[in-house]
Amino acid sequence: MHPPSSVVAAPRHWVLPFAASLSEPCQHALPHLNKDGQLPNLRRLLGTLGVSQRLEGDEYALSMPHERVLAAEMGWLSAADPADADGLLPWAAWWAAQDGLKLDPTLCWGLLSPGHWLMGRDHLTLLDPATLGLSDDESRALLEIVRPLFEEDGWTLQWGTAQRWYAAHPSLEGLPTASLDRVIGRNPDLWLTDHPQARMVRRLQSEVQMLLYTHPLNEAREAAGLATVNSFWLSGCGRPPATTALPASVHCANELRAPLLADDMPLWLEAWQHVDATVLKDVCTALDAGEAVKLTLCGDRHAVTLTPAAAPSLGARLTRTLRQLTGRPDTARVTDLLETL
Repeated sequence: MHPPSSVVAAPRHWVLPFAASLSEPCQHALPHLNKDGQLPNLRRLLGTLGVSQRLEGDEYALSMPHERVLAAEMGWLSAADPADADGLLPWAAWWAAQDGLKLDPTLCWGLLSPGHWLMGRDHLTLLDPATLGLSDDESRALLEIVRPLFEEDGWTLQWGTAQRWYAAHPSLEGLPTASLDRVIGRNPDLWLTDHPQARMVRRLQSEVQMLLYTHPLNEAREAAGLATVNSFWLSGCGRPPATTALPASVHCANELRAPLLADDMPLWLEAWQHVDATVLKDVCTALDAGEAVKLTLCGDRHAVTLTPAAAPSLGARLTRTLRQLTGRPDTARVTDLLETL
């Protein structure tokens, strides 16, 4: 008999999207995280873990850094993480799986997010669909209102949740689109690609806007003081991949998302405190138990993965000792790292 082969468990991997942003409000808020007593678990982890990987990008990429990290965990990307995958990650299929839907694998699907495009003096702004208070009944009714516009062009539509519809069409094959998280709070016109296959999407957005502009459902929402639903955003196009589930070892903490997208810095700072006291405490507990851990912090441009570091260098040990002797807390590293994201 052969002895059973030893299986090395995958490291427990915590992914933290929206750990920082290039936005002016966030840059002003970051120094508050350096105050004494703030984020003790993050400080400890920064002193214990070392950078093992840095995923480079820029704030104009269609896919968010955390989306690329999670896609790699599901095997959607090669180790090389080719740049031509930008905007081509099949998140529609992933979200459909979370909503309990099984999409036809022979079709190419996209995520349709019903939303409100706010008209300002100089430009449009896409509001977060999660803030619209859209009920299931309203969402289903809206989908039925716009369905003829899509189906006459050969689209297949499927309702998922109040905030998520799914659409399939041959033109979505190979169509790069900007992540919804990339566009919220920004001018959607700037994120509509000039890809030839996007022309139909642009036309449908215009037709949906005209159809819904004076619709009674929107008039009722407006009378109730609610934002109307006047357009949609298309993202996450692709055929359903073989895997639409994150590995059990991967934990994605989304507590920082909503306040950062809303530029609500007091709430974002409060969310950081909660994440530190819960998520990052769990990382510390796993580390103390001798488990293999990974922590990935994601921002607008980059993602940095931290893992247990090798023995610190003599210089690092001297610096640590000097800080202890002088009573200077190791606070600068929190802001220094987050500002690089």
